[in-house]
Amino acid sequence: MPLLRLRGVSKQYGTVQALAPLDLDIYPRDFVAMLGPSGCGKTTLLRMIGGFIPPSSGSIEIAGTDVTPLGPERRPTNMVFQGYGLFPHMNVEQNVGYGLRIQKRPREEIAERVADALRLVQLMELAKRTTEQLSGGQQQRVALARALVMRPKVLLLDEPLAALDLKLRHAMQDELRRIHHEIGGTFVFVTHDQGEALALANRIAVMHNGRLEQVGTAEDIYVLPQTRFVATFIGEANVFDGTRASGTVTLQAGPRLASTGPDGAVAAIVRPEDLGILEEGETRDHIVEAVIEDAIFLGSQLRYRLRGLNGESLLIHTRPGKGKTHSIDDKVRTGWCNGDHRLVSA
Repeated sequence: MPLLRLRGVSKQYGTVQALAPLDLDIYPRDFVAMLGPSGCGKTTLLRMIGGFIPPSSGSIEIAGTDVTPLGPERRPTNMVFQGYGLFPHMNVEQNVGYGLRIQKRPREEIAERVADALRLVQLMELAKRTTEQLSGGQQQRVALARALVMRPKVLLLDEPLAALDLKLRHAMQDELRRIHHEIGGTFVFVTHDQGEALALANRIAVMHNGRLEQVGTAEDIYVLPQTRFVATFIGEANVFDGTRASGTVTLQAGPRLASTGPDGAVAAIVRPEDLGILEEGETRDHIVEAVIEDAIFLGSQLRYRLRGLNGESLLIHTRPGKGKTHSIDDKVRTGWCNGDHRLVSA
């Protein structure tokens, strides 16, 4: 059974629809990423789950209980905000125990739960420090401990790593994975960083223009995108526009693909690692002629940018030393095999 169930949840601000009605199930032990560009509605959705914003329609259930009319203080959730929201006049353990003191928990229970939370985020030795004496990563851990100490059924994280530099962000990703594995909790986090979503989440909910585009595992989202937006937002993709008629898709670049489905405009998605530069005598199921516009050596990867004869912008990733190295302005043939493309509506 889902731990968190959303049915027909939407948000309207006057005439502006911030979030179209959507359904979503999140299960115990899930680590779900709400992924999308700025303004797509992901933070609005997270705040509705937490009770900070009332939905315009629909219902929100947690562990079988309808929490739609309840405020954040009455929901079994807790949120880690992007800005951390730590109290500068309190030390680390006082910050972590603040919610328990508000609940008037016994002093011994507070001390024990705060110690457990600090051990979990590996900050026991910093318990007496003020927040001003902490690094950004340490402050993030305090905010995480303050949320976890309340033992929420669902932990909500609003772009929690956005303020950290790249190296520290990667380190905190490792910490979040470790903590999630250790406590077996249910985490839902918002991010616009596709790499972060792929690194952390076991399921990803891709959002665009206030709509839920696709929900699935990271592999499903990458290998089997259901829409053009998902294909181009998650990773990089070559998009070949075409038209389906009578069971055949004819691409503007030339190839023809067998395909069932309604007639009309479609696009074939081919990932850069599946599109190769063909040497003399090589062939593929689908061939496109192109000219190399750029070649970049990135250590473990050689990245080619090409222009198809019909104007398509193409991207190819290959390993250095694998086959001939090509130069700018070289005319080449590129191609892919059946099974390496995904057709989506245009």
